[in-house]
Amino acid sequence: MLFPVFRASLGFVPALLLATASLGADLPRSTPEKQGVSSAQVLTFVEALDGLDQVHSVMIVRHGHVIAEGWWAPYNAATKHELYSLSKSFTATAVGFAVAEGKVAVTNEVLKHFVAEAPAEPGANLRAMRVQDLLTMSTGHQDEPPSGPDKISAKSFFATPVAHKPGTHFKYNTPATFMQSALVQRVTGQTVLDYLQPRLLAPLGIEGATWDSNFEGINLGGYGLRVRTEDIAKFGQLYLQKGRWNGKQLLPAAWIEAASAKQVSNGSNPASDWDQGYGYQFWRCRHNAFRGDGAFGQYCLVLPEQDAVVAITSGLGDMQAVLNHVWDRLLLAFGARKLAANRTAQDQLAAKLRSLTVKLPAGKGSAPGGATALGRTYVLPMNELGWESLNVSALASDGWLLTRTISGTETRLRCGHGRWLNDSGVLGVSPRGPLGALPAEPMAAAGAWTSDDTLTLKVCARETPYQTTFTFRFADDEVTVQAQTNVGFGNTRSKPMSGKAK
Repeated sequence: MLFPVFRASLGFVPALLLATASLGADLPRSTPEKQGVSSAQVLTFVEALDGLDQVHSVMIVRHGHVIAEGWWAPYNAATKHELYSLSKSFTATAVGFAVAEGKVAVTNEVLKHFVAEAPAEPGANLRAMRVQDLLTMSTGHQDEPPSGPDKISAKSFFATPVAHKPGTHFKYNTPATFMQSALVQRVTGQTVLDYLQPRLLAPLGIEGATWDSNFEGINLGGYGLRVRTEDIAKFGQLYLQKGRWNGKQLLPAAWIEAASAKQVSNGSNPASDWDQGYGYQFWRCRHNAFRGDGAFGQYCLVLPEQDAVVAITSGLGDMQAVLNHVWDRLLLAFGARKLAANRTAQDQLAAKLRSLTVKLPAGKGSAPGGATALGRTYVLPMNELGWESLNVSALASDGWLLTRTISGTETRLRCGHGRWLNDSGVLGVSPRGPLGALPAEPMAAAGAWTSDDTLTLKVCARETPYQTTFTFRFADDEVTVQAQTNVGFGNTRSKPMSGKAK
């Protein structure tokens, strides 16, 4: 399916002209039953998500109304979340705007827009690659080009052999999305984030979005976008409404239909939501749904048959488990018409949503080992966390202060007992360690003495999927430290490291 070029003369009103309109209000709220949804059944769905122990937020929208929303403390409604590959759906939307404004066509050859970056003698397959092939992950690559922000570029993309005829071979390809971002920047003179601001973000009331860039200043496209949970829900609602928002057609319905349709086949397993076909940076799902998703469980799930949208953020290794709960539990909640009020079930659901929390370390606020261990500075040999020294001291209130020296700089992090304390900082510096190369992030931390000589601290990087649990085992004048992160693209567990007290 090819998407024709749409322009204002065909009835499309550029969203740029609507940027000053008052379109940025939050989605309206409603009780589930008023929108034909069973509160009791939604509760079973939320309880199932809670059992996964790494979901960070959920928002359910029915008939344009938010009927259930919850955040697992320390995550909250105001905090943005790293979308990872859910960013791809936003990038493709930017391409859709550029197509609608006549700046590019999906039938254009990619090399046409990157003459300076093209190889001296491009192969036949590379010459045949079109914008649509970028959108559908069918560029013809057998191996994915480099995708790190310090390496990804048009030149590195073109330097990777194109083994298959474009359009014939599905290969999940994050650099292909980067090329869409680079394309939008090339034809508009703006980054994807800036280009989307008056066309998508401002009309939908999405504020404070950030997007990481490569070494050339091009938004990464395939990942790196951070927005709030409700922003994800609004984005899904725009697609559910075929590009209309508050009575205005922001994006042509034909683009929405093409983006959400099965453009290419990507597998044959009827039980897998990764084998149902792929559109323009959207996955087809079972039950005639479609979605954008990102690593570790970031979802924008659109359910046309139910007139519903589900937005979820999380830090999970098993992404199919979340979708299984949607199909097995949440679908049962949707009815065809308004339901009678069920105050008891509504109250139970509301109470559950208010009480959600990431599991806290279980244990005591004090222990025999703390009497001699706390307040001392331990010097550490070279290690993969990059910690040069550490000190754990008691807070005046219930909790601890973790102080570390990293690259000669002292960093502090407050940790509560039986509660999350919000803070900010860095966890480590090693690019190969379980923490990756995380910069300073909004954090929240909690801890407990899990045995007489072991203090366990859990740290959430609140705008990311990552939670790291540190164990400090004290014995005489020594401490042994180990870190375990919930998810990651490589090693998630550090080697034990031991330090001596000064």
